[in-house]
Amino acid sequence: MRAPQNRRVYVVGAAAATSLGGNLETTWNRAVAGEAGFGKITRCRVETECDVVGEIPDWDPESLDFATAKDTHNWNAQFVHLTMMVCRDALAHASVVMDKITGPRTACMIGSALNGADSQRAATLELLDGRANRISPYLLPNLCGNLPGGKAGILCGFTGPSVSPQGACASGNYAMGIGARLISRGDVDFVLAGGADMPIVPEIVHGFANMNATIKIRPDDRAAKDPTQASRSFSVDRRGFVLAEGAGVIVLAAEDAVRAHGLRPLAEIAGVGWTSDAYHFTKPNPETIVRAMRMALDDAELQPTDISFVNAHGTSTRRGDEAEAACLREVFGKALPQIPISANKSQLGHSLGASAAIEAALTIESIRQQRLLPTVNHLPDPMFADLDVVPNEARGCTVEHALSNAFGFGGTNCCIVFTGV
Repeated sequence: MRAPQNRRVYVVGAAAATSLGGNLETTWNRAVAGEAGFGKITRCRVETECDVVGEIPDWDPESLDFATAKDTHNWNAQFVHLTMMVCRDALAHASVVMDKITGPRTACMIGSALNGADSQRAATLELLDGRANRISPYLLPNLCGNLPGGKAGILCGFTGPSVSPQGACASGNYAMGIGARLISRGDVDFVLAGGADMPIVPEIVHGFANMNATIKIRPDDRAAKDPTQASRSFSVDRRGFVLAEGAGVIVLAAEDAVRAHGLRPLAEIAGVGWTSDAYHFTKPNPETIVRAMRMALDDAELQPTDISFVNAHGTSTRRGDEAEAACLREVFGKALPQIPISANKSQLGHSLGASAAIEAALTIESIRQQRLLPTVNHLPDPMFADLDVVPNEARGCTVEHALSNAFGFGGTNCCIVFTGV
């Protein structure tokens, strides 16, 4: 193999669809205002107290200019059209035009935790109702993790490598890490990296409820009257995460490609750290999480005291928040109380394979805007008295280097350091 080129990797664009809005700008503005995008489930009918979720407002695949009614019937795994939309938005935000030069030098890495679970459910219901001829002829493609990226390539015109990194809730960070390595090595010039999941189907909702992972809204809970208070990362009364829909795509570019195409860099991917737990399929392993954070810092050639902001995984589960806080203490030591820590899931919920990419987009925006998003719905927990979680209100802050954490089922961890430019 030829020697790697060791090119610097910049972020030149980003796009997202979240429970706060169908695009990144709306999501950011509502997040700065301290809003949370939660409400009673409308996508399907469930029989559980875990019935508060985060749904993308006004999401309708048939309203997309590239989707016909036949398309949405056959491609009924909604992460397909969602990925196509967000990839196109991200390229437009980056001002990267796909042509005979850029197209072959552009890769796509879009991860997912569930892939086309909604399409599988629709097929099962048709079969049970005796309507086998109504099952989508594209059922198998709808279940393939790489198909959304492939369809986005057809729409947008890129022809570089296209795969789906499957890292559960860390998928988006893995996509960016792999993409950054491809660019650094010299294999491609651009990468669309991110994740997408549309998990609000009855089986998934009930499965998480039975796992006791998502919050059960009982009459005495403060979210019973106000569902927007359901997710409360690092709060004394945290009781589980809020399941949410979403997608996020980051456009990465090589330093020389940024210059050649007159692009505007938004941030730099300075370091990547990734590990696996070899411990338990849901319980975090502090040793390997700490190692992932330290690997990211080492890759960026930074010291812990150089980090000015941490975007936490912050699921709002009792065990998860406690474990992440302990790992942050191990990595940052006495400096930790002076480092702001924000948890976007308090506002957006947990969109599984999309969450890390969305949080990366918001981290990059925090660097650009020099403004930190709040951890909303926060009631202080003495266990986290040493953590500055940016409680309840956005805050201006000088951010040069930011660490964004993501940890997933199966014991998969990926942390990324972003640096301002």
